Amino acid sequence: MALPFLPGNSFVDPTQRRFHRSQSLGYKNGYALPARPEVGIGGVPLEVNQLSLEELEELNNKRPTLTYGQAKQAPPEDFIPAHVAFDKKVLKFDGYFKQTVHESPNEYFRIRPVIIYYYLEDDSISVIEPHVENSGMPQGKLIKRQPLPKNDQGDHWHWKDLNLDINVTFYGKTFHITNCDRWTAEFMASEGIELQPPVGQPTDPYTDSRKETAALEAFTTPSTFDKLKQFLNMDRKVLRFYCVWDDRDSMFGEKRPYIIQYYLVDDTVEVREVHEPNDGRDPFPVFLRRQKLPKNRYNVESSFPAVVMELSDHEIKNWYGPADFGIGKSVLIYNRPFLIFDCDEFTKSYLNAKYDVRNFTPVEVSGPASRVPKMDLPPYNGFGSLEDSLQSCLSLVPQPPKKDFIKMLENDHKILRFEAVMDSVKPEDKGRRFIISYRLADDMITIYEPPVRNSGIVSGKFKERTRMTKPGSTPENPQFYGPQDMYIGAIVISFGHRFIITDADDYVLRYLEARPGDFPGCERTIESIRQKRMTNPSQRKVPVKGAPLKIKRTPGDTQRLIQEVRMQLQRDNYLNFGTLTEAFLQYDRDRSGRIDARELKNICHKQNLPLDDDIMEALIAQCDVNSDGMIDFNEFVKFLS
Repeated sequence: MALPFLPGNSFVDPTQRRFHRSQSLGYKNGYALPARPEVGIGGVPLEVNQLSLEELEELNNKRPTLTYGQAKQAPPEDFIPAHVAFDKKVLKFDGYFKQTVHESPNEYFRIRPVIIYYYLEDDSISVIEPHVENSGMPQGKLIKRQPLPKNDQGDHWHWKDLNLDINVTFYGKTFHITNCDRWTAEFMASEGIELQPPVGQPTDPYTDSRKETAALEAFTTPSTFDKLKQFLNMDRKVLRFYCVWDDRDSMFGEKRPYIIQYYLVDDTVEVREVHEPNDGRDPFPVFLRRQKLPKNRYNVESSFPAVVMELSDHEIKNWYGPADFGIGKSVLIYNRPFLIFDCDEFTKSYLNAKYDVRNFTPVEVSGPASRVPKMDLPPYNGFGSLEDSLQSCLSLVPQPPKKDFIKMLENDHKILRFEAVMDSVKPEDKGRRFIISYRLADDMITIYEPPVRNSGIVSGKFKERTRMTKPGSTPENPQFYGPQDMYIGAIVISFGHRFIITDADDYVLRYLEARPGDFPGCERTIESIRQKRMTNPSQRKVPVKGAPLKIKRTPGDTQRLIQEVRMQLQRDNYLNFGTLTEAFLQYDRDRSGRIDARELKNICHKQNLPLDDDIMEALIAQCDVNSDGMIDFNEFVKFLS
């Protein structure tokens, strides 16, 4: 049983060392929040109920009636008057009113913003105009706080009569309410009044003009009139559109391709023709010269002298721009419709960046191909080479045929020579020998005929260099002779003459063996030359430069030639010298008294007698009686006597 808490009956715990009170006041987000203490002095737990005030109040009102009888009702709350409940609660509305100005030529009215305060504690209203520096007008409190009459019946303005976007009249002055603050909107919504949407407040024209005048002057020239900026940014930038002009509905009309070039530097347009080889048209590159292109050049006044003056910006206001051109659009240029079917990559990137154009699918404009008439080549007339004659059929002004300069440089001065005989029914032409030279630089053939003494036929060049065609070849598909066709025993026909190949140079064999791929089918030529060399090895004589000349002579030729030399020397001595002694001294240059073989040869050369070596040896043997190899004076006189 506990002792009563009376003086003298209290006891002190000697073990207690803490006597402070715990903190029961905290701060959260800058606000003081009291907390319920859970421990007492010195940290002793409080043996009390930890229920909240709301829970305790609920338990107080729910006492069992069987134990404690009928529960007593809680006393009613105290009456709170309106001036206490709505103390410092004000509705704020923004608005304006127009003030008419009669004495100023620069303005006709003024917009004067105001703030309307409605005090809920006594239903009074005040109107305040915000102060503006240097306005020159009395501003501030326009209507002091007071209940404002609404009509002549004695009613006053109430907060239920106020809303947004309405006009209210205070003492004959009309105010237009435009907006309100957030607390006002929430209060009106809690009272069941739906506010209209807020409206903007107009600006004062005179105030705006004063602000523009007081502001710093900044000159911003539009890019359309800044020619220098346009030149610096757009120089050498051209939009290129590919188009066609379909004029097939008119007589002799056709569909022709064109290129429209739009110059961004000065907004001019140029139309260029697209020429194709052999289109039969004059090579005029420009169809429409570079100029500004009007959309309707006839939309000008009838009094404009178009004969002597050009159209300018004063007459035409609507010109073609980059936005008027695009793939699939038809542009009317001086009454000619041009259908744009494609453009270049720069044009696509510019239209995408400037006008957000994304579809650049080309338009198919090519129709069925027209039938091209086949050109029939006339037969070869035999004048000139086949290539030269063909140029007269391919162009109006004949051009020289194209040559393979690489082949000419690689095979310069390379000639394949073949020996041939003529196969003819005429007896005088049988056995005539010819040299057929094949030039590797241009595949041309030259035929020479070596000289034959006392043949009665003029030797030399038999056929000029030209490309020889095979019999039966056509001008459309000519077939020419080559080394593969000149094997031993082959027949070569040139302008009605038949030649039989009998032999070839060793260079021909070496060249064809080294390059068999240059002439397909040359294996037969190589094999025939090898067979020729194997069957007649004695014919392969290697010439030696400077070797003595050996001539086969018939019996009696040597004596006849010596007699001719003697007669020529006698005639020379008779015409040029008085005596033989004078002639001998003239011939004996070294004054040895003898004439050797060298001096005798010089004598014959002076008399235009180019003797062969065998004739010279026979002449010395006949003059030299004592066989010492020298001719003395007596032997010289005896030879010429």
